[in-house]
Amino acid sequence: MKYIKLITTLVLTLVVFYCLNTKLGSIPPIGKFLDPVSGVWQNDTNEVIDGNVTIKGLSAPVTIHYDEHLIPHVFAQNDADLYKAQGYITAKHRLWQMEFQTHAAAGRLSEIVGENAIDYDRRERRRGMAYGAEKALEKMKDDPEAIAFLEAYRDGVNAYIESLDTKTIPVEYKLLDYKPEPWTIKKTALLLMYMTKMLAGGDDDLEYTNVLRKFGQERFDLLFPEFFDVNDPVIPKETDWSFIDTEKTKTPRSELPLDTIRETIEKPHPDNGSNNWAVSGTKSATGNPILANDPHLSLNIPSIWFVMQLSTPNHKTMGATLPGALGVISGFNEHIAWGETNATRDVLDWYKIEFKDETRTQYKHDKQWKNTSVRVENIKVRGAQMVIDSVIYTHHGPVTYDHNFKSDNERAGYAMKWVGHIGGNNQRPFLALNKAKNYDDYVDALKTYTAPAQNFVFASTEGDIALWIQGLFPNKWEGQGKFLMDGSNPDHDWQSFIPQAFNAHVKNPERGFVSSANQHPVDESYPFYVFNDGYETYRNRVINSFFSSKKQFSVDDFKALHNNNYNLKAAELLPHMYDHIEDSGLTPDEKKLLEQLKGWDFYNDIDKVGPSIWRAWWYALYPMIWDEFDSEDEALTSPFTYQAIYLLKNHPEDPFMDILDTPEKETANDLFLKSFKEAASYLSEWKAKHGDYNWGDFKGTYVGHLLQGLPAFSRFDLPIGGDANIVNATSKNHGPSWRMIVEMSSPPKALGIYPGGQSGNPGSTYYDNFIDDWAAGKYHELNFMQNDTATSDIISTQTLTPSTND
Repeated sequence: MKYIKLITTLVLTLVVFYCLNTKLGSIPPIGKFLDPVSGVWQNDTNEVIDGNVTIKGLSAPVTIHYDEHLIPHVFAQNDADLYKAQGYITAKHRLWQMEFQTHAAAGRLSEIVGENAIDYDRRERRRGMAYGAEKALEKMKDDPEAIAFLEAYRDGVNAYIESLDTKTIPVEYKLLDYKPEPWTIKKTALLLMYMTKMLAGGDDDLEYTNVLRKFGQERFDLLFPEFFDVNDPVIPKETDWSFIDTEKTKTPRSELPLDTIRETIEKPHPDNGSNNWAVSGTKSATGNPILANDPHLSLNIPSIWFVMQLSTPNHKTMGATLPGALGVISGFNEHIAWGETNATRDVLDWYKIEFKDETRTQYKHDKQWKNTSVRVENIKVRGAQMVIDSVIYTHHGPVTYDHNFKSDNERAGYAMKWVGHIGGNNQRPFLALNKAKNYDDYVDALKTYTAPAQNFVFASTEGDIALWIQGLFPNKWEGQGKFLMDGSNPDHDWQSFIPQAFNAHVKNPERGFVSSANQHPVDESYPFYVFNDGYETYRNRVINSFFSSKKQFSVDDFKALHNNNYNLKAAELLPHMYDHIEDSGLTPDEKKLLEQLKGWDFYNDIDKVGPSIWRAWWYALYPMIWDEFDSEDEALTSPFTYQAIYLLKNHPEDPFMDILDTPEKETANDLFLKSFKEAASYLSEWKAKHGDYNWGDFKGTYVGHLLQGLPAFSRFDLPIGGDANIVNATSKNHGPSWRMIVEMSSPPKALGIYPGGQSGNPGSTYYDNFIDDWAAGKYHELNFMQNDTATSDIISTQTLTPSTND
């Protein structure tokens, strides 16, 4: 009997030991995780940011001064040491984020989290993310200096990784029970592909094809016009384009395939965009140009941005960097400032591929059969067998959809043609911008930039302001890329690209300012075809009206505009709704609610209830208009917000206003009443559950950890106004990811803030210490150090020294 007890005790001990040290599903190995010596407790400390650190491969010491915000000011003697130090310091504070994002880009999340990520990984590999990164590396290798800097950055990251042990690795590795792997230059290329996907990876070609087939050309053109009836473009109207001597590609005489597909791959967030603007010295209160930028992206923590100053004896640059990439992305140096907004150009098209037979070794193109190639994707899955997916490639690109993925036709597939697969040395333009001294340097820096297409705003201490819409843009025929195209017809291929010098741009316009907010880039006079790919219609008009409202502007005016909560969309529709709703059909409580809304001034401030009532009403109204688009049998997309409002106001009896499931024939006025009653019911239920529906509480903005299952590492219910379509574009989990204002004095003076903190360690005081100031619309002064002498603003200094064993 005593042997049975002994064996039982031993078995139970082994089971407990196994469970404590093994990851079970989503549960971390509790024993390792809570180990007082090497577990999570070791991460509940502030970063070591002083002393000397020996780094292999440095040619000279590098000084890093940290200010009160944990912003590192890096002073190196040459560029190679600078970028090695940047890699080391960035990894020190953001290693897990850097690696996780590149795993996501490469379709390798299953290696970390298991079977739940298989579909995601297959999608990213069929999107050709790693393929595009490899193509980019091929272009980068034509630039030996850029490669040398990438390798220096790589070595800096790896120097930090090599210094880690089980006690000091970031907490997310402990939680997920895996270890960092060595950094490679391909990982930097993958990070840049990650950004390309977020900002230039969206399209609705297949959905538009289904809409065209379902409703016809005339109805499609009404729903998705080339230009809205209002257009305040990025490049001012009436710009003279007579210098352009390249013609638009001629439209071929051919038919488009009108195939159906039930489901398309997940698209990037539809609100990914930005604001930027600059005023000339004549419109500046100080006589110096002033520039601002605020990219609108998912509100994640660790933040997508990491602020640094990067300095050598030849240049000093400061601003927001992307962890995993070299240099400053949105920032300034002693001479210029720059920032970006998404250009939202259509650089992703779909082609129907006809295979010769079920082997798919050949496909039809130009009246002949051409060979395909196969990329075998081996998807490692934690705790399960490897998944193998064979992706066919044609000259168009990867056949994303075939009988193995979201389709059942063995003889056909849909191939993705994407500028992200062409490859480009998109590190070089930012390295050049970091050192640029004037307008000519800025233009030269942008010439080779390919993707994602951006509106690059510029200002200089010489007094110039400018904006270039830069990227590699196909020179398309009229309508090319709206719908699925015939992959066998060579006339449907991209024939050429718009010469870079003819990309739309403006320098020192007469109006004294430049701005962009993801609106249409040009007016109808621009000689190349630019498809209306859902361009923004509200923020840009508020911004341009603001800069036309008076003669001069200050930094405080820029702050106010960044945080402007005026809801132009509501202001343009609600008065019409008030005039046309049949309020006799409302109950007394509903009438009271309507009167409450009528008292709203159209500002989405946190303490107001008007924005909440408007949101509930619009969210009920919009799907009522487009119930014809509800289908489980085909992928469809409903019309743009602006065009929906245009129809409500100008075509109130259009057949789309009719609700299919009712015997009545509804008009827009009927929808106003029905949707308001639905909104009132929803708000009543919300109030009973949550309390008063002031906008701050109702919107519930939060900044979520990259692993959304970690609420303890996130921040919720942030008191901030705004919304999508508003200059302060803060919605629930999306909005201004970096706010920057730079006055071009000598040297420039700058402000910056983002919703997070410099540290990626949830146990650090610097993990989320910017969030409250960001939500309140405050800024931090960016301490642009002019030399490496520590001042009273510096809290600590660390020196990276060369290894004596090199």
